[in-house]
Amino acid sequence: MHIDWAHFTPWLSLGGGVLLGLAAAAFILVNGRILGISGIVGGLFSAARDGGAWRLAFLAGLLLSPLAAKALAGGGLWPAGVPAPPRIAAGTLTLIAAGLLVGYGTRLGSGCTSGHGVCGLSRLSPRSLVATISFMAAGFVTVFLLRHAS
Repeated sequence: MHIDWAHFTPWLSLGGGVLLGLAAAAFILVNGRILGISGIVGGLFSAARDGGAWRLAFLAGLLLSPLAAKALAGGGLWPAGVPAPPRIAAGTLTLIAAGLLVGYGTRLGSGCTSGHGVCGLSRLSPRSLVATISFMAAGFVTVFLLRHAS
């Protein structure tokens, strides 16, 4: 097994996890809603329009935050001292197909990994536990097959 030490960033990952947990806790305390991206996006397209403005503001924040981070890091293409992101070796059609499959999976699983893994598990939801175990198992099997089946 090979560990990509250049992209192994436990402190950045821990910091990101802490920020995500705090954001999820603040979101449920302030809004009384689960911080699940698929539910937020799905609510934009549902027949019962319950507060589309906050959903759009949330999604705008998700899309604009990398630009704000870039500006705060000095405007460089990539912040100094942070390893460059791994290159995705897939074509546009593959990425589109993958995105559509993920979207289908979130509808089928009644939520996405952030909703189940972060928010659902913290609420001790049995459904989220089963969903998170399923996500992880599917990921393990996929990596094993792609790396060892040839």
